[in-house]
Amino acid sequence: MKTIYKPLLVMLLLISGIACDDKLEQFPTDAFASGTFWTSESNALIALTGMYRGNINYGTQVVPSDWWTYCGIVFLEFATDNAYDRRGDNSTYNRLTDGTLLPNNNVVNGYWQGSYRRIAITNDFLENIDNVNMPEENKQRMKSEARFLRATQYFYLSQFWGDVPLVTTTLSPDEANNVEKSSKSVIVDFTIQELEEAVNGLPRFSDIPASEIGRASKQAALAFLGRLYLAEKRFDEASEVYQQIIDYGDNIIDTEYGPLFTTENEDSRENIFSVQFVSGLAPNAMPQHAFPAASSGWHIINPLGSLAEEYGFDDGSAFSYDDPKFIQEDMGANRDQRFRDTFIWNESTFQGRRYVCHPDSTQSVDQLTYSKQATRTGFGFRKYFDESFSGNLRNDYGGNIPIIRYAEVLLSYLEAELEAGNTITQELLDQTINLVRGRESVNLPPITETNPDLLRDILRRERRIELAFEGSRLWDILRWEIGDEVLNGDFWGAPFPDSERYPTTSIKLDPQSRWYVTTKNFRPGVDDQWPIPESETNINPNLAE
Repeated sequence: MKTIYKPLLVMLLLISGIACDDKLEQFPTDAFASGTFWTSESNALIALTGMYRGNINYGTQVVPSDWWTYCGIVFLEFATDNAYDRRGDNSTYNRLTDGTLLPNNNVVNGYWQGSYRRIAITNDFLENIDNVNMPEENKQRMKSEARFLRATQYFYLSQFWGDVPLVTTTLSPDEANNVEKSSKSVIVDFTIQELEEAVNGLPRFSDIPASEIGRASKQAALAFLGRLYLAEKRFDEASEVYQQIIDYGDNIIDTEYGPLFTTENEDSRENIFSVQFVSGLAPNAMPQHAFPAASSGWHIINPLGSLAEEYGFDDGSAFSYDDPKFIQEDMGANRDQRFRDTFIWNESTFQGRRYVCHPDSTQSVDQLTYSKQATRTGFGFRKYFDESFSGNLRNDYGGNIPIIRYAEVLLSYLEAELEAGNTITQELLDQTINLVRGRESVNLPPITETNPDLLRDILRRERRIELAFEGSRLWDILRWEIGDEVLNGDFWGAPFPDSERYPTTSIKLDPQSRWYVTTKNFRPGVDDQWPIPESETNINPNLAE
């Protein structure tokens, strides 16, 4: 999409854009509905670009406007055991899982509005595209893209809310203000049907030319379908779907991990579907939020120690602070390469600069404290960033963000086979988890465990490491029903056993001298399903029932 959509994005930004209001009950209007718009294929392409953009706002954000902004994907990790929001415990991301979630949470509201805005855009597209005189083949493909995009939103809605309104046509204000919820089962069935129809009409990944990178493929629709089957514990069906993607043979596990998330190799065949950003026109402003203070960033994204400790050593052994392979002065030494591609740690380098976050480094702008605009965990964030980038942090970075990678497909396929009770063979392990772990830059020893009860923990750890900060951790926690296990208690950052300030500055003390970060109190049965936003239920009481 980056090549063909550069001019289309320019046109999109020049026209009035999507004029839908923020509320579900006021969604029926948009700028593409005029009788003079739906007259040419070029205009249809502009509308198509509008569907892919959805409610993505370019530039820095505080809360998500869409699931596929960096704010919607990466920041969702703040609600998990993977990361902490530098803005503190009152961050509304943190409140999703710390026991204080309320219907007025602005993060929940942002995702809700983003989903229904994209749904409204796709509904309008499907109602008007037949008016355009264009080749039928092109029209059918666009319809399939619209169904795919609409289905992805109902996937998210079903997973995080359950019962929600099923809106498939443009509504009048009165209709929208009185819409009723459909059961989760109805939403799931609709989403499955839409994804299956999208698969039939979409091209294979290998048939999408370079000029159209970013547009949906059969594999993208199948991957979302597989996700839904996994969540619904329909493991045999999930396995069949993932097997289809594998059998196509269009996608690969790339040799290098880090470049998949930067402009260096963002169009890799491993990245099945990505959010497309363009420097200057449709920029990815995450560098402003995530870069360390020494690089003029706001240091919002702070990996937690509970994630860092999941990354083992490069010989395949599990991590331990007591292992001689752990070097306090260089926490990335002897570690899984993915640790080095994801984290910044004290005395490492980022953009050629020495990163100093030690609590005793009082002169460093990145010193670990509870007050500076710097790390809150003793770790910084490297993944997604081209370190040679030197432009404006808000406007000039054009790095894409993957939504679906082939690595997820392989790990999900193994999970489906395991949970379906099928026999786990070494051949299956080698075709899935070992292919992921064995990429050239990572090169970890193969997994040989075939006992399902033991393999489950290995697989879940591998998934957490491989997909860190790609927006799936909270969904995994909720569908595995482990929130009460992993989102309760104290959370810690990096260790600083040689710190003189640690005993008097860390709010709580730890035997390993890890910095205290926060405490969570996840409530099973409450925090595993989001409330419909208060702003919606105030207008439409049907949604509160």
